[in-house]
Amino acid sequence: MHSTENINYLIKKIEPFDVKKIKRVSDLLESLKFCGFQGRNLGRGLDILTKMVTDKDILTVLTLSGAMVPAGMGDLICVLMENKLIDVLVTTGANIIHDLVDSTSNVGHYIGSADVSDDDLFDHRINRIYDVFLPEDNYKLAEKKLLEIIHELYQDNEIFTTPSELLKKIGGKIENRSIISVATQYNIPIFIPAFSDSEFALNLIKYMVREGYNFQFDILGEVTKFAGMIRNTKECGTIIIGGGVPRNWSQQVFPLLDQIDDIKTLGYNYSVRIHTAMEYDGGLSGCTISESKSWGKYSLDSKYVSIWCDATIALPILVTGLLERLKII
Repeated sequence: MHSTENINYLIKKIEPFDVKKIKRVSDLLESLKFCGFQGRNLGRGLDILTKMVTDKDILTVLTLSGAMVPAGMGDLICVLMENKLIDVLVTTGANIIHDLVDSTSNVGHYIGSADVSDDDLFDHRINRIYDVFLPEDNYKLAEKKLLEIIHELYQDNEIFTTPSELLKKIGGKIENRSIISVATQYNIPIFIPAFSDSEFALNLIKYMVREGYNFQFDILGEVTKFAGMIRNTKECGTIIIGGGVPRNWSQQVFPLLDQIDDIKTLGYNYSVRIHTAMEYDGGLSGCTISESKSWGKYSLDSKYVSIWCDATIALPILVTGLLERLKII
């Protein structure tokens, strides 16, 4: 029998989950920290999130991929912005156009089913996002509203801008509560790295063809704008939903600063990531946070956790627990 007297492995015992002690979601997360697997990661995520959003010296960047807005997560993003819990939003263009759909149509998205004939849906002009339905007519309402705003904003057909500047102006013209309007109200920039990969961009192309507009977007200017924000902050952290372009675009800023500023101490200091991808195929939608340290994207002493879970499960639980802990709800 080996002695464990001088071994630091056996420090804290697992504490079986006691449902009788749970009164609030924050209690649930606190208890899960002393269990195992992704429950523990979820509990740890709340601690890291709390540190990120309560320290005014930490710039918090939320990256959003996947169909989070169609799945009903849009209001959560609004709440985070309204309570000044995030400073920057980096997202897919799809989430933004779906946000516009929600703010301009009476219903927006409908509860659907994955077990349905997609051929039949096409015949009825209904778009399917797994188990969510979006009528094409609602897209058209958003397109019409967007064109009205463009007409109001720009008298000259030659438009040179950045996507984030355009979204800020559009947000100021939307009366209903939405991600775009709330971001503008609280001066939170929205960056869309893969701007052309969305119905939003397709609408702008349609306006170019039919309305005579000539949009010229300064994509590299977005990178330098974001780099300036990171450069001027003491510490920074990421809340990563999924992966993809929003995640890597946000992280590449540190190799950029390393090259142009010749600063060797770089990298995000905190991160909470929710995803379902695996690393063994060489991907994990942009590599593990640990692997990112080798690129200087995260500091060597960074505090982070990866939560393997559907974001429509983990994100509402984490945000609710966070709002409870901060006594916002």
